[in-house]
Amino acid sequence: MKVAEINGLQKDFKKVQILKNITMDVYSGEILGFIGPNGAGKSTTIRILLGMLRASGGNAKIFGKDSWKESIAIHSKIAYVPGEVNLWPNLTGGEVIDLFMNLQGINTESSRKKRLIEKFQFDPSKKIRNYSKGNRQKIALIVALSSDADFFIFDEPTSGLDPLMEVIFQEEVKEFKSKGKSILLSSHILSEVEHLCDRVAIIRQGEVIETGTLEELRHLTRYEYIVTTQRKAEILENISGVYDLSFRRNQAIFQVGQEDVQSVLEALLPYNVVNLESNPPTLEELFLRHYQEKV
Repeated sequence: MKVAEINGLQKDFKKVQILKNITMDVYSGEILGFIGPNGAGKSTTIRILLGMLRASGGNAKIFGKDSWKESIAIHSKIAYVPGEVNLWPNLTGGEVIDLFMNLQGINTESSRKKRLIEKFQFDPSKKIRNYSKGNRQKIALIVALSSDADFFIFDEPTSGLDPLMEVIFQEEVKEFKSKGKSILLSSHILSEVEHLCDRVAIIRQGEVIETGTLEELRHLTRYEYIVTTQRKAEILENISGVYDLSFRRNQAIFQVGQEDVQSVLEALLPYNVVNLESNPPTLEELFLRHYQEKV
């Protein structure tokens, strides 16, 4: 079941086309990672999905409702954390948390709120003006994660957080997924996306260029192989499809696309393979190589 649907989304600012043709879906109970370089259109897409901006073309829906026309009804069932949190400087962190929770009808005395304040090591007694960026981010996370929303939208949610707090965020997201919640996660931390997400959508220059599971997207890059043979496998120097080849005595280190793996391994047989290691590409390698090839 589709929780969010984005079809042919376009957005123009004056004469500049920011979004060209965004099409992607978020399904019930999944975490979709939304990745791309700065300025690619991630935040603009999310703001249209939230009903904060009006699309120039195409449409966006959440729970089958139009994001622009029915945003009020939609917002009662979603939670959103932006990457840059601007708050009232003279209120305390605790006052802001309670204010947002009251607006959403969440019990401000909930044990979940107290647990999150403790886990995020957050001091709610300070004034907003005295908080770092990371602590302001914690306020938004505590409010969102205290809710019982069906759909969570995170736009660079761990911006400004230290690595320990990032781990805590990931633990909370996993808990929500285990409860069948749906999550759209836009993040510049590719390891975070790789660790959490069921599928990823890669956006470049206002267009989604690839969508799928990590395994489905492995074709975008090459596997690394480390092969030890009884004698130096010099034949690898003459095989098409072998990239970044280097030798350490009888050990060869190289990359090869999945379509060429069999022919490469067959060529190695006469050299008596002693050991073979295969390392699949990381999401960061997949993203960077694919993006660079498309530029």
